[in-house]
Amino acid sequence: MREEFVDPIARDDHDQRTDSALRPRKLADFVGQQELKKHLAIVLEAARQRNEAADHLLLAGPPGLGKTTMAGIVAAEMGAKFHVTSGPALERAGDLAAILTKLEERDVLFIDEVHRLSRVVEEILYPAMEDFQIDIVVGKGPAASSIRLTLPRFTLIGATTRTGMITGPLRDRFGLVTRLEYYEPDELRQIVQRAAGILDVAIDHDAAHEIASRSRGTPRIANRLLRRVRDFAQVRNSGAVTAAVADEALRVFGVDRLGLDKVDRSVLQIICERFGGGPVGLSTLAIAVSEQTETIEDVYEPFLIREGLLARTPRGRVATTAAYEHLGLTPPDRSPELF
Repeated sequence: MREEFVDPIARDDHDQRTDSALRPRKLADFVGQQELKKHLAIVLEAARQRNEAADHLLLAGPPGLGKTTMAGIVAAEMGAKFHVTSGPALERAGDLAAILTKLEERDVLFIDEVHRLSRVVEEILYPAMEDFQIDIVVGKGPAASSIRLTLPRFTLIGATTRTGMITGPLRDRFGLVTRLEYYEPDELRQIVQRAAGILDVAIDHDAAHEIASRSRGTPRIANRLLRRVRDFAQVRNSGAVTAAVADEALRVFGVDRLGLDKVDRSVLQIICERFGGGPVGLSTLAIAVSEQTETIEDVYEPFLIREGLLARTPRGRVATTAAYEHLGLTPPDRSPELF
């Protein structure tokens, strides 16, 4: 069993270590997601009072909203060991069995991208989650036999960006299924100011709000932009971050006031200028911006659609009037939404 199966997050990467340092360790320190925090507070307190493992949890939502952080908080609140792996890392049933047999009472096992588990591995999870037992086949051929092992009671936390890809039997075995929502600008401002304190960055309220307003409602992006603004301020402004410095830094790094980056604007410009506002097929659009169709669909489209800059139609993608206005272009006489 290789170590990267157990903890793929522990890589020798500066930004990854910084992200880890910025993660809150207690439920009270976690900003936003009020409904989820209220539900978890009840579930965890009940488990502590009964002196048993918390129920299995499924955390759904777009990337960067804090699913891994919340899983770590659950382990910390329960005073349990935290084991991390991911769906793609568990290629064989033996990979999962090796992890499960190492668990101790009340440990927390976090599986990121749980929807990408293979069917064989998923079958092992069913009795492990429900009965805390697994079946291991010993030997081969006619001499093979099955041994049932009893596992300590543990908590499985699954994270997914695609709830619809999780099979019904697996989803039904989670005691609490919840979805993380995008953050409000004021919540992101608090996150930026907290991260700035940890990174020892001098930042004022307006500068934190400037960064938060361009972070697409996502804490991971807010922390990343803060690090880039910190670098800019260190080189150009003696380290102090004001609203003007934050604005200039973000413009230098190609992030506009809506949080769009170079590729986002390229997608909109190609639809507006080259294809008359659309509709444009996904494959055609991906070729035009030199990206994979999956990248366009999973990374760039959701935010553009959420901001009302792009729309999906049966015939393809169309740019809205708001997209033309944001790019400083004149909308066509005939709105592409009516095509």
